[in-house]
Amino acid sequence: MEKNIFEGFEVGNNSAENYEKVDLHRPFVDDIFLVSATGKKMFREPDLIDVWFDSGAMPYAQCHFPFHKKEKFGEVFPADFIAEGVDQTRGWFFTLHAIATMIDESVAFKNIISNGLVLDKSGNKMSKRLGNAVDPFAAIEEHGSDPLRWYMLTNSQPWDNLKFDINGVDEVKRKFFGTLYNTYNFFAMYANIDGFNYSEEEIPVAERSELDRWVISLLNSLIKEVAECYETYEPTRAGRAISEFVSENLSNWFVRLSRRRYWGGSYDRDKISAYQTLYTCLNTVAKLSAPMVPFYADLLYSDLNKISGKETDQSIHLSDFPVADETMIDRDLEERMAIAQKASSMILSLRRKEKLKVRQPLAKIMVPVLSKDFQEKFDAVKNIILSEVNVKEVEYLTDAAGIISKKIKANFKTLGPKYGKLMKQISGEIAEFSQEDISLLEKAGSRDLSINGESISLSLEDVEIQTEDVPGWLVASEGGLTIALDINLTEELKQEGIAREFINKIQNIRKDSDFEVTDRIVLKIQKNEKFNLAVENFRDYISNQTLANELVLVDLINQSSSHTVEIDTDLEAVVLVEKYS
Repeated sequence: MEKNIFEGFEVGNNSAENYEKVDLHRPFVDDIFLVSATGKKMFREPDLIDVWFDSGAMPYAQCHFPFHKKEKFGEVFPADFIAEGVDQTRGWFFTLHAIATMIDESVAFKNIISNGLVLDKSGNKMSKRLGNAVDPFAAIEEHGSDPLRWYMLTNSQPWDNLKFDINGVDEVKRKFFGTLYNTYNFFAMYANIDGFNYSEEEIPVAERSELDRWVISLLNSLIKEVAECYETYEPTRAGRAISEFVSENLSNWFVRLSRRRYWGGSYDRDKISAYQTLYTCLNTVAKLSAPMVPFYADLLYSDLNKISGKETDQSIHLSDFPVADETMIDRDLEERMAIAQKASSMILSLRRKEKLKVRQPLAKIMVPVLSKDFQEKFDAVKNIILSEVNVKEVEYLTDAAGIISKKIKANFKTLGPKYGKLMKQISGEIAEFSQEDISLLEKAGSRDLSINGESISLSLEDVEIQTEDVPGWLVASEGGLTIALDINLTEELKQEGIAREFINKIQNIRKDSDFEVTDRIVLKIQKNEKFNLAVENFRDYISNQTLANELVLVDLINQSSSHTVEIDTDLEAVVLVEKYS
């Protein structure tokens, strides 16, 4: 009695359980016949070469070559690149070339990305038996296809094995997608308030602020780097470069330092420049990211262009890929801003070490001068640094001897591979460096030694330089840059710190109360002898920053809508924030 291979199969039911009821392998598949449009009987092709040979014929089969499209075949062959698992090296990879060689003595592809394996987070092969396999469709459903794709492309090079950790997908959602979304959201909020839609005349980049010119310079450097990465089939490098630009430079530096340009004030040339610059950055980042995150990038591009109308393409995938403008790249400006970022990071680290809040102003930093060029670059960005770290002034030291003491030792990680057998002598020589020797090395960036008649070239990366704190100061060194931070607090500095704490807490209350950013307020603060003088002395500053039309100190606040906020350790304040009518 013949078996009905479709017994129990439900037509139209696409579930996995339904398809498990049918076995379409031989010999059962030989009993299946189809009917052509002309009514002729169709059956399985009985003659089949090795399946790898069959798949190796793909370049020709896709065009039905040589029977059709013969004249256009050269447009798609040989392929620019192919991508397949490393386990296909002796299968598909080989037969593609083998067939191409037999037919016209050509290669079948110019480049290859041989994908590694996807392992679990511990490095074990995924399997249902071990219960460590991740359902890709469930992961896409929960996290989205773009975050999953971005994680897999930026976590490791495609040809390396990937230790897949679903928590890593959450991390890229927060760090890259979340940061990019928040940056766009910030732009859209203020652009809507000011009615910016890019209809104003384009402000020449040369006439924009230094901060604008810096980020546009970095943007063009990024375009150049990402384009090169894509051309050489290195998506991991491209994704990491884009992510660093968005997180460290666009969001954490440009937007943060430009906030006051968007917030309040008249709709002047500088504000328009800030909008045009941020718009350009967001639009370009979307285009650079599009090959890896096609859906998110298209949405960002569409949201920007449906208001501005600057580009008429319906989709980002129909638009031209960005081309770097070399004339916009200013290496000197990038170096100056890199000094600002590095110095700010070092000073903020010293603050954290001493548990000094950034809202607490400090008096001064001291910076040893490495060279005239260094001082000029530092001086050009000193206002940015001082504002960022909340310090009043900078003092340059032409001779730090006697003020800042440093220790030096050999970096075995870099020197070992180069001078292994001489490491003991080199380490001893370095340990004998005087303060002047250390200073000369920092200024020159290198120094030559002679050990046992052999010439040794030292660079800054070959040594580790540590600084010792001076009483009343904290000191840090990194890559030749040394900064001393004055941590002594005067009464005036303490009062300004209290005022800044009030501003922060009031702004949070405004936000939690869903006030518009332009709403004016009436501000009442319950008196406390520990901060009354600070509020009085910095009344105008607090009012301007919080948009308070009235600020009064009162004996008692007992309204239910009041808020109790922490101003300092063991110091709380009761405040009432109401809309001004």
